[in-house]
Amino acid sequence: MGSKSIGSFCLQYILDHQKKLDIEVVALFTNNRQLNNQERSVTTIANENSIPVHGSLEELNQYSDIDFILSVQYHEILKQDHINVANKLAINLHMAPLPEYRGCNQFSFAIIDEAKEFGTTLHRLESGIDNGAILAENRFSIPTNCDVKTLHQLTNKASEELFKNAIANIIAGKFIPIEQAHLIKERGTSLHYRKEINDLKVIDLTWNEEKIDRYIRATYFPPFPPPYAVKDGKQIPLTLNWREEII
Repeated sequence: MGSKSIGSFCLQYILDHQKKLDIEVVALFTNNRQLNNQERSVTTIANENSIPVHGSLEELNQYSDIDFILSVQYHEILKQDHINVANKLAINLHMAPLPEYRGCNQFSFAIIDEAKEFGTTLHRLESGIDNGAILAENRFSIPTNCDVKTLHQLTNKASEELFKNAIANIIAGKFIPIEQAHLIKERGTSLHYRKEINDLKVIDLTWNEEKIDRYIRATYFPPFPPPYAVKDGKQIPLTLNWREEII
């Protein structure tokens, strides 16, 4: 279940290593989201390998002999009856560290929070949003003055590495799950929703320069709508060169 470039990577990796992993991909569920047209989509890969493609979770109930569900940037929240279809394990690849950043737009919030570390996580799927024990993770330092696009690219690369290094052991049952609740005191926790990004993009020009710069670095990510400020009653789109744009 998934989309975007990381979904394509994971699907192709599994197909390339089916014999070693001793698994067969029997279905793909996706809305085929892509950040750009250059990405090779999960649907293209599935069609090339004669894998049935489904757009609705309602179609999941036709599968009764499934060992694993793998969710990678899937657009819907799975309910417990969906998760229960997996006889052995339902797995989610969450492109953020847990339990610090659950939910959406985690890259933006990490920059706004001035976090020093980020990462990506494979965890057991449970009902709710990014719940479930951590199965494997890959963490890295956030570069100084990092912008959201760069952090996304770094996390995508770290996610590919994590998947390659961990998925075989997870499928073989060779892992020690770590409950997120045991890490909250040490790491903290937060949950963010998709709609919150709209408020983050409203830049107040009375803020100091550091704060303006940080919020723009956290929200300027083409092709998505840019952050903006309102000056003299007009909305001004802002980029990383915002100092020149508000003169």
